[in-house]
Amino acid sequence: MILSVNYEFLPKQRTVRTSQVMDLFGIDFEQGQHVVAEGLELPVEQGSILCFTGDSGSGKSSMMRAVCRQIEGVVDVNALELQPVSLIDGLEMKVTEGMALLASCGLGEAHLMLRTPAELSDGQRYRYRIALAISRQPAWIAADEFTAALDRTLAKVIAFNVRKICDRTGIGFLVATTHDNIVSDLNPDVHVICRLGDEPVVVYRDENVKKKGSVLPGRSGPVKRPESTGRILLGGIIDRMTSASSSM
Repeated sequence: MILSVNYEFLPKQRTVRTSQVMDLFGIDFEQGQHVVAEGLELPVEQGSILCFTGDSGSGKSSMMRAVCRQIEGVVDVNALELQPVSLIDGLEMKVTEGMALLASCGLGEAHLMLRTPAELSDGQRYRYRIALAISRQPAWIAADEFTAALDRTLAKVIAFNVRKICDRTGIGFLVATTHDNIVSDLNPDVHVICRLGDEPVVVYRDENVKKKGSVLPGRSGPVKRPESTGRILLGGIIDRMTSASSSM
């Protein structure tokens, strides 16, 4: 896929205040085009994770949306309509599978599963949107501001579990975030680092790493499981739910 992302600066009217700012810094209104990327070659393969990181205004969300426009079967996490039913009822799958999915998205507490989306915090609601998107088994899931509303320990757990879900289900993920501290746990196949006023940098996952039983580039042995959030060990719930489902 070849990406060219740019937009025109809108015409503006000079005012007393804008004139004072321009005189102070010796600048004028920006004109022409703001180019985020021009002719950037980006491999986009089904069942992979593409992560766009960078500071606010660097164009990471614009690039992610540009990719979404060129592929089919994308579910936008932020565009999902949340029904006024319990979280477990909102997932159209077996109860054990739904519980495991909610746990993988940081909603593994029993009382949370019985609440409606309106009863959740902003961070919990965002995590539920991710779970809801996964339950629909689309080709791709797009998540802007990925894990932005979460504490950083839980964000790393969610990123780690998204990698596992991608490997297990073949669902592709397009995520954009200002928090690059989740990249090692997310282990994206393609990491696009967007930079203010400069061309993006594309970093590829180690081509020798297999998706199943993956290891992080530059490390030996299996990926280390993130630490417990202090309230619940999500991985343990997932393992127990998987075992329960297999025995039914």
